[in-house]
Amino acid sequence: MTVKIKEFDAANYLDSDEMIVEYLKAAAEDQNPEVFLAALGDVARAKGMTEVAKRTGLGRESLYKALRPGSHPQYHTISSVLRAVGVKMTFTKRES
Repeated sequence: MTVKIKEFDAANYLDSDEMIVEYLKAAAEDQNPEVFLAALGDVARAKGMTEVAKRTGLGRESLYKALRPGSHPQYHTISSVLRAVGVKMTFTKRES
């Protein structure tokens, strides 16, 4: 008997704006920037890469490249993707 194991894909669970915001907030708290980029990629896939690419003005392939592990996207790219998925960054004073 062969058992098929499905790989976990966070994009399948990002089904509300509130869930997306909390997911990105948690990822942004991690010291490793790769975690945030991976989360942003999950959100873009959940929203639909084709639609996000269209809203950012990037090609779909360029968007995938910008959000893949090891990439170093420019601030403008990250900002554009956040805007395209309906999220904005906010800042607060860190508690000691």
